[in-house]
Amino acid sequence: MVPRYSRPAMAAIWAPENRYRIWFEIEALAAEGMARVGAIPAEAARTIRERGAAKVARITAEDLERIDAIERETRHDVIAFLTWLAEAIGPDSRFVHQGMTSSDVLDTCLSVQLTQATDLLAADLDAVLAALKTRAFEHKHTLTVGRSHGIHAEPTT
Repeated sequence: MVPRYSRPAMAAIWAPENRYRIWFEIEALAAEGMARVGAIPAEAARTIRERGAAKVARITAEDLERIDAIERETRHDVIAFLTWLAEAIGPDSRFVHQGMTSSDVLDTCLSVQLTQATDLLAADLDAVLAALKTRAFEHKHTLTVGRSHGIHAEPTT
């Protein structure tokens, strides 16, 4: 997003911090699902959730630079994120992303971001419609120039 053309709420949806929080949520939910079916230890899923959530809740500029540095080395965005996340999770990080592909994370994240953006736009449209309704009732009896075939006609309300 070009900042000068975007409102802060919309820009925040597409910011790296939000993307990484969504990526983590996808990974944590997958780990919890894997734990439910016995594919990974339940304790590992709890560790992933707790330590990962603490890490992504306070992503700093230094964290973003660290992820970017890892990506420059690995040439892979998801691997860079998972490597950064593993630094906070520790040994149980070996269960993160198990059975998943990068597309699982990227496509799901895009769907979440599109939903967030659509929710924001829909709320804005509701506000516009409410304002239009208010103005329409306010000017219900205001005289205005009528138009017929593109020229002035009899006054109307």
